[in-house]
Amino acid sequence: MPRPQDVVEMENHAENREYVLEQVAKKGSLLEFACDELKNDKEVVLEAIKNNPEALEFASDTLKMDREVVFESVQSVGWTYCYAKENLLEDRELLMAGLKCTGQILYFASPTMRDDKEVVLEAVKNKGIIVKYASSRLKNDLEVGITAMTQNKKCYEFLSEGLKKHDKILEILNG
Repeated sequence: MPRPQDVVEMENHAENREYVLEQVAKKGSLLEFACDELKNDKEVVLEAIKNNPEALEFASDTLKMDREVVFESVQSVGWTYCYAKENLLEDRELLMAGLKCTGQILYFASPTMRDDKEVVLEAVKNKGIIVKYASSRLKNDLEVGITAMTQNKKCYEFLSEGLKKHDKILEILNG
């Protein structure tokens, strides 16, 4: 199967900053075919992410450590939080922005964030089953349990043994 013309053109001009900047503004995913130097150019990467937040995947590791760059992507699609580097995993505001889009990213959160009740509540509101990645303490929290169970009764298996016996949890399970 022939390569798409825009990809061929990008590969041919991969080191031309002006060309790359113009193209990623129209189609952010073309960042994949830019040279490494431009994948490390903050302006180019931000332009790509503004067009397509998923373009974060193709940014340099250095820019995946840059809060502004990662936030621009995560606030739009959430799941790109998985590309955030370790230095950003304790950034509560960044994580909360992503959780508003998808609770699934709690999986990538640090142990500290998995033990933050507000963070976990935001995650389970969006995707109840993600309670399985909450800290043990929060798997035993009634408010977290009710929120998760209200969203998805299958969460029951991930709650603490004590919480599984709570009247309110059983009411939701059997209701």
